[in-house]
Parts: sequence; C-alpha cells; structure tokens
Amino acid sequence: MKLSSANMNIMVRACRKASKTLIRDFGEIEKLQVSLKGPGDFVSVSDTRVEKILIEELQKAKPNYSILSEEIGEINNDKSFKWIIDPIDGTSNFLHGIPHFAISIGLEHNKEIICGIIYDPIKDEMFTAEKGNGSYLNNQRMRVSARSKLKDCIIFTGGPKHGSTSSELSLKEYNKFSAQVLIPIRKLGSGSLDMAYVAAGRCDGFWSRDLNYWDIAAGIILVKEAGGFVTDFYGENKYLVNKTVLAANSKINKEMIEVLSS
Repeated sequence: MKLSSANMNIMVRACRKASKTLIRDFGEIEKLQVSLKGPGDFVSVSDTRVEKILIEELQKAKPNYSILSEEIGEINNDKSFKWIIDPIDGTSNFLHGIPHFAISIGLEHNKEIICGIIYDPIKDEMFTAEKGNGSYLNNQRMRVSARSKLKDCIIFTGGPKHGSTSSELSLKEYNKFSAQVLIPIRKLGSGSLDMAYVAAGRCDGFWSRDLNYWDIAAGIILVKEAGGFVTDFYGENKYLVNKTVLAANSKINKEMIEVLSS
C-alpha cells in the first residue's frame, strides 16, 4: 500500500484546489486575458490565478520553504527546501482548447528533487513520486516500458520550439530519429506530461531542448522512481546546465544518446 509523506499530501491538496479554477477557466477560454511573454510563449490570467492558489496553499503548510515558480520567479526563504512550480505546463494547448496540460510541482531538498507531482485535471490523472517510494498514477504503481530496442519504440519530443535559437538543431534531431531509425515521434505540447508518460510506460522515451527547471523537476523523480533514467544528451546529469533532457529506460536511453550524437 502506498504511504504518502506530509509534503506529498500538501502537494496533492494544492493541486486539487488549484485545478478547480483551471477546469472552470478551460470552459471559458475565449474570455481569458492573454499576453505574450516571447515568441510563441503565452501567459493567461489562468496561469497567474492557478499559481497564486498553489503558492498560497504551499506557503500555508510550509511558510519557510523557498519557491521557484514560472510566472513570479523566486521567493527565497529556507534554501534547503524549495517548491518548484509550473502552474500550467502546456499553456498553448490550454488556450486552444486542447485538453492536454498539467499542474507540475517538485520539491527540492539540498539541491535534489525528493517529491514530484504532475496533475492532469481534465483526465483526473495524478502522477506522483517520492524518493525511495516509487512512482504512482492515481495510487497504482508505475514502471517505465521494458522495450529494449529503439526501433520498437514510440518517442516523444518537446521540440522544435517556436522562436527558439535551437530550432534548427531540434529539427535535425527529429530527422535523425524519424529518418534513420524509422520510429514514430509525437509532440504533444507538455513536457511534464511527456515525462509522466515515460514513467507510466505509455511512451518509451522523451528528448527536448530549452526546458526550464519547472518544466522537468517533477518529471525527473517520476521517471527515476519508475525505474528509468534522466540525463542530458551526453548521458550526464547536467540537464539544467546545457538545457537538454532525455528520459527513457536504461537501454533506450543509451540508444537515444547514440542517435543524438551521430
């Protein structure tokens, strides 16, 4: 039986409360105020509403923890503990009425992610993981896929990203997988859910460039606790430094690195 820590229970409650606003706003998309942060990068009033609720709930329970959130940036308190928040991962999907987006929260302790939650409010799918306790989907244990050959896999990607300086590189990588290895590739528009799907065994691997910490924090522990590997494109743990991330089981991880480096 799964036993959740106090921190995980706090994260679950925060997600449940914020999701009510998110679901309501999703039904009234045409009324939402939207602004442009950068090329192809939108923020809606719903992002700020959801973020506000999440921060209020987390601070109410743990007032001394620091916070890193996509829209407001950093709130520095106790630096040994830090909530890492993406209020809506998949904002473009959300704003176009595509029901594929998520709330993502990771908890970092001494620079290591120890808890993660990714919640898809439309499908009511809650992906959770805690260090040493495994990964779960709605309280059912998850494992990464057991496929051992890349040619048998389906792979997700986050790129190419509109307006990114690395779009050309992402297109080359896409072509390497689709043309050289001849495998199906999907781009669904939410990096956190892509990583959650790797953890659940729904897809076999994921690669992307230009993701921020809040995009991948929860996904890192979900994949690792499901038996998978999360690295950069070079097989190291410098995904925050060089802005590349790759998630898969151990065998597929190695094959994907070989393709990317070819």
